[in-house]
Amino acid sequence: MRLILFGPPGAGKGTQAQRLAERHSIPQLSTGDMLRAAVTNDTETGRRAKAIMDRGELVPDDLVNQMVSDRIDQEDCRKGFILDGFPRTVAQAEALTAMLEQKGDKIDAVIELKVEQASLITRMEKRVADTLAAGGTARRDDNRDTFARRLDEYQHKTAPLLNYYRRRGELVSIDGMQGMDVVTRDIENVLTT
Repeated sequence: MRLILFGPPGAGKGTQAQRLAERHSIPQLSTGDMLRAAVTNDTETGRRAKAIMDRGELVPDDLVNQMVSDRIDQEDCRKGFILDGFPRTVAQAEALTAMLEQKGDKIDAVIELKVEQASLITRMEKRVADTLAAGGTARRDDNRDTFARRLDEYQHKTAPLLNYYRRRGELVSIDGMQGMDVVTRDIENVLTT
């Protein structure tokens, strides 16, 4: 199973990805984690990425695409993977499609978790309250203004990606306002049809 999960911050992507990864024994692949690992392991990709990041620049698509390609060639991805944070642009989506075709693979499902924006802010505020009540520290970006900007950015940047996958007939939208178990069941239903 090769899966992409989309959804705004707070929609429950992390929770659902974790559940799916455990249930299907496949890794959840985060480009951020891949970049950090490449830098830590001092790989050629990591050295190139570090030099770019040290200059305060964004890592270019070709480098990110290569990193993803290398990662999905690893043994633990043979049965599949869940992409988290990739693709972020239509160019990356097109490169991913071409990359997988070259490997004789394809994305099996692109799932969008749809959640009302007002509910996302409420969820974020509850997460902060629960974290603080448990003695933890809230994330720096978990405040109403920053979260609202993140939501706007997601809507602006992700809409073209959703349209790309919708045109390809690969996008399935799931009501993320439902309970976690119902969302998981709905995703599983998509994966088994």
